[in-house]
Amino acid sequence: MKPLLPLFVFIDACGWEIIKNDPFAHEFAVHRKRLTSVFGYSSACVPSILSGRWPVEHRNWCYFVYDPKNSPFKTLRPLRWLPSQLTNRRIFRRVLSRFIKKRLNFKGYFDLYNMPFRDICLYDFSEKRSPLQPGGMNRGSNIFDFLLQRQIPYHVSSPQRNEEANLTALMSDISAESIDFAFLYWPDLDGLLHRVGNDSPQIPAKLRAYESSLGRLMNVARQHYENVRLYIFSDHGMANCDELLDLRAKIDALPLKATRDYAVTYDSTMARFWFFHEDARRQITAALQQVPQGRILPETELEDLGTLFTDRYFGELIFLVKEGVLIVPSHMGQRPIRAMHGYHPSEPQSYAALCTNQPELPEEIQAIPDIFNLMTRDAVLAHEKNAPLATAAVAA
Repeated sequence: MKPLLPLFVFIDACGWEIIKNDPFAHEFAVHRKRLTSVFGYSSACVPSILSGRWPVEHRNWCYFVYDPKNSPFKTLRPLRWLPSQLTNRRIFRRVLSRFIKKRLNFKGYFDLYNMPFRDICLYDFSEKRSPLQPGGMNRGSNIFDFLLQRQIPYHVSSPQRNEEANLTALMSDISAESIDFAFLYWPDLDGLLHRVGNDSPQIPAKLRAYESSLGRLMNVARQHYENVRLYIFSDHGMANCDELLDLRAKIDALPLKATRDYAVTYDSTMARFWFFHEDARRQITAALQQVPQGRILPETELEDLGTLFTDRYFGELIFLVKEGVLIVPSHMGQRPIRAMHGYHPSEPQSYAALCTNQPELPEEIQAIPDIFNLMTRDAVLAHEKNAPLATAAVAA
């Protein structure tokens, strides 16, 4: 039996508002804390957790960026001639995304979403590497680089496996007592919340299923490690979408032409613009100022949020909608979904959660990038405590 295992369980979208009135995981992790999230989507939140830095530092923020010179999608432009009844179908996009990901050797998450084939050759995709692997950040290192450099044996979930398969793989490594650090990633709650919303009875049912899996995991861990430091955490929450906004129609009504006068990415909760001349900037800014469902984020606020990029790589102007508003149609989807995240971090449903069996958390653990400090601290401590046993096993 080894002395210590830090066990970090990441449940995507299990936000503070989701669990604050639910007894989720009280049996295993009675201590709770609300954490501030990162402005952006999982493409920003997950790298921030894994690196301990903000998007402006690691340069993982939104997926699609206007960058014609470096676009890897030029061969997709002929698909614009296919009927929209085919190219707008989710199954078509999903299958094509898998093919493109393999062909371009992308290692991270990749999806074409609803990007128009007419214009996709003007855009690049920002997550070509996997943040769940060493060397997976756009800039700087992550927790797995940290572990590798210090030769700390670890387990991390594989995105190619489902939740049960990742749980089984982790319990196998724990049973073998071969690791000093574990990172388990469960993404399914996020997809469920998108489909049914945060007030569906399916959400508490999913939490109960997670508790069952956590019970199995902890039973195995306690058989092989004297002390299991359990941390269950999320990246953000999820807000129900009760108002739809066709922002593209408002911009298309202007006497401007996309790709000639400006470029834009319509995400689910924000629109990011690049301007080719000042008149386009003026007209679009004026139009957005008349949209009551959202606002243009000033640069001072973007800087405070850790998302003001000096080269404006992810957009020169960022328009963000209020919580509960969904931009649709967008480049993320043609049809509405029940719930979404990616709103301002100060919105109620944006806050993340941290649950632990550790009675004392450092006061500086306030936002999701701070989880990195917990991971590095406990990984080093576990490796130091477990090292004598590993040395003895080798000698034997």
